Amino acid sequence: MGGSIQWLIGRDDWAYSVLFARGITPEELALRMGGVPDSVLSPITGMEAWDLATDFDTDDEHVVRVGVSGGWSFALKYGFPTGVDRLAEIARDSVEVVHLDPQPDHPPKQFAYARDGVEVCSFGIGEEAWRWGRLPDFLLNELVQNGVLFPDGTNARPDNEPFRDAERDTLTLLEARFGLSLPCDVEERQLPAFVLR
Repeated sequence: MGGSIQWLIGRDDWAYSVLFARGITPEELALRMGGVPDSVLSPITGMEAWDLATDFDTDDEHVVRVGVSGGWSFALKYGFPTGVDRLAEIARDSVEVVHLDPQPDHPPKQFAYARDGVEVCSFGIGEEAWRWGRLPDFLLNELVQNGVLFPDGTNARPDNEPFRDAERDTLTLLEARFGLSLPCDVEERQLPAFVLR
């Protein structure tokens, strides 16, 4: 599978979290996220995952579909957004994790990066001036070089810049920095799936 990740910004219906993990298989990624083996008759499409996720009685259960793209395992998480829970745990034992969460009910979209069991850096996409984590300035050089922030970490974008342009610029930067890709037809593809509990 190949592609970019910038296309996610153009989708009005982007409502699933995307986790990329380098250093583990897709199946191990699902298990570290809380996936229950053999809990879903796989493979399934994104629409089938949404159907399963909306049938759950609680917000504590989700469906995740997994695959590989660009040297990273990825997981698409369907259900009520839960942010970056378990990110450090997923990133244990020298694993790197990038989390993109669209936060459709509570913008802005979120980025988080963890490695070796540590939440390194996070920020809102479009609100990069407010960063947190063990090393909040981890991506400061890239954010400055791409005109997102000034060297002091403050916003360098014009106030009237369309939000989708700003979001696309940041996703372009993240794509290049980490080598991320996700095929734009991933929702139609049949992928292995797990219930998360």
